[in-house]
Amino acid sequence: MSESGPTPDLNETTLSSRERLAQARLHVVLFEPEIAGNTGGIGRTCVAAGAALWLVRPLGFHVNDRNIRRAGLDYWPHLAFTIVDSIDEVVNHFGYDRLWWFSTKAKASYTDVTYASGDALVFGPESRGLPATLLNQSAVFDRAVRIPIQPEARSLNLSNAAAIGVFEAMRQINIGF
Repeated sequence: MSESGPTPDLNETTLSSRERLAQARLHVVLFEPEIAGNTGGIGRTCVAAGAALWLVRPLGFHVNDRNIRRAGLDYWPHLAFTIVDSIDEVVNHFGYDRLWWFSTKAKASYTDVTYASGDALVFGPESRGLPATLLNQSAVFDRAVRIPIQPEARSLNLSNAAAIGVFEAMRQINIGF
């Protein structure tokens, strides 16, 4: 949202956002995101892709932070999003078989799996990624994917990684505009 415009209420999922959540063909889940600007950029990517955004608490910022608004520009009214208290809520909603867990520690490449309409792509916090306790669960381990990068780089920026994952999933699902 522009600085001169009204501040959207990002604390609540609006009815129109709930309807868009239910209709989304792809979902992005940010597990304990830490940086408002990355979340704002990912929100903008979700709008561009027609994907829904799920934020899993705790968040490292206030949802009305000006940095999240600045990064998301005036896209927030068009974003289907919700905020949940735990990753268990996400798993209960989608089931393990609809979740793809992005991690630098995964063996499979994000391009070597088959995404389907209704899937969710899960990304961990910027400073540490998804926790090993989560990744080591067999239901998660079998659906963990990575974006191949050079060994000199520890990881990609979260917003960039989410965009790469989203647009590969869209390509496979054949979401056209």
